[in-house]
Amino acid sequence: MQAYWTLVRRELGTHFLSWTGYIVIAAVLFLLGCSFQNLILALNKEPTIRPITELFYGTIYFWLILLIASPVITMRSFAHEKSVGTFETLMTTPVSDLQVVLAKFTAAMCFYILLWLPLLGCLFTLRYYSHDNSIFDSGTIVSTFVGIFLLGSMYMAMGCFASSVTKSQIIAAIISLVFGISLFLLSFAAMIFSTQTGWKAQLFNQVDLIEQMQDFARGVIDTRPVVLYLSFTVFFLFLTLKSVESRRWK
Repeated sequence: MQAYWTLVRRELGTHFLSWTGYIVIAAVLFLLGCSFQNLILALNKEPTIRPITELFYGTIYFWLILLIASPVITMRSFAHEKSVGTFETLMTTPVSDLQVVLAKFTAAMCFYILLWLPLLGCLFTLRYYSHDNSIFDSGTIVSTFVGIFLLGSMYMAMGCFASSVTKSQIIAAIISLVFGISLFLLSFAAMIFSTQTGWKAQLFNQVDLIEQMQDFARGVIDTRPVVLYLSFTVFFLFLTLKSVESRRWK
């Protein structure tokens, strides 16, 4: 366990020692600022009974952060180690392949969660200047961040897998981005089949990320998307582990 946490601190430190980490932080802060500005303008035009978190989620900025930040965060995980030649050195240390995979995934998730913390500041600011305590509903905030965490874990796992199959960070980011966008586009297919019945409509409804995240933003935690996201996370981490272990077969 000590080796695992040492690897986590090492991987997390690389995000703050590289220029890509600060570019991601700056880009996410910019997008959060844009969404916060749009949210204030919308509230000034007309009142609403919808949760503030749902209004924020309704903007494109949420998905831009998720789809773009995830590949950039994870592209260094394995590809950078392979490109500079430190991967084999790492794997000869007294740590298991599973510890390496989980440590890199945990560090990516920690950095991902840190990126979303300014959202709490935006919500506190709205409550302070609006003098309306109902804006900051603890249950809705918790469910929203549960959705953000679960979606992020799935996308981070996909990014780790993409990084484990190549030595190029750019290729890793592209593979992860393609995976993420493809999964996101299935939500639009679900909208097409929403008026129909049958197994196709039910299948696409289960992978409708947009509708599922909207439920989280409303304060509803459904076990079906929770199981789906965790299953995808475990599946891609399993593929990542097998990709790391494949070095022994070569």
